[in-house]
Amino acid sequence: MSASQCDRLLSRLERGEITAMDAWSELGIARLAARISDLRDAGYPISKTMIEVQNRFGEDCRVAKYSLGGR
Repeated sequence: MSASQCDRLLSRLERGEITAMDAWSELGIARLAARISDLRDAGYPISKTMIEVQNRFGEDCRVAKYSLGGR
């Protein structure tokens, strides 16, 4: 577990929801699901919702959106 990545992610989750693209662009975290797993293992209640977005080609796809404490 990268403590600094988890620290940055936890701080960001306290401000609101996050997707993998947000994590990459804002925090430099490429493996968001792995860091979410680390935080869950540490006891943080993190929920996941699947949302639909469009990729750069205009195609619909589903991505995970994470939030702290079921927000």
